[in-house]
Amino acid sequence: MLRIPPEIRNKLKTQLMDEEGYRQFVYADTQGVLTVGIGRNLVTTGLTVGEAMYLLDNDIVRCENDLWRLCPFYRDLDNARKLALIDMTFNVGIQSFLGFKAMIAAIQAKDYHRAAEEMRSSLWAKEVGKRAEHLAMIMETGNL
Repeated sequence: MLRIPPEIRNKLKTQLMDEEGYRQFVYADTQGVLTVGIGRNLVTTGLTVGEAMYLLDNDIVRCENDLWRLCPFYRDLDNARKLALIDMTFNVGIQSFLGFKAMIAAIQAKDYHRAAEEMRSSLWAKEVGKRAEHLAMIMETGNL
C-alpha cells in the first residue's frame, strides 16, 4: 500500500520516468539485467498475474482490431470462429495470419471444413500441435 499522497506519487513517477526513460522492448540495463518499460527488472520483479492479465487484455483487443480492420469477413463470423481467429492471430501475429491465404479464402467462402483442413495441414499446426487441432475443430464446427 502506497502511503505517500497522490501529488508526491505523481512527482515520483515523473522523476523515475526522467531517470529511467521508457523502453518499449526488453533490453539489458547497465548491469546486464533484462528490463522493460520504465526500469522494470524482469529478472527479479517479473510480472504479477494482474499485470499479465492487463497485457493479455490489450493483446486480445489489438488482435481483434487487426482482424476487424484487415479481414472484413471476420465481422460476419460467429463468436466461436472469431475466438479461433483471435487465438491464431495472437499466436502468429497479423502479418503471418494474412499469409494463410487458402484458409482465408475458405473462410470467405464459408467453407469451414476446408478452412479447418488448411489449418491442420500448415507448418504452424506442426509447430503448435494440439492448439492447432483445437482451433481447427472450432473453425470446422463453430463450437467452443
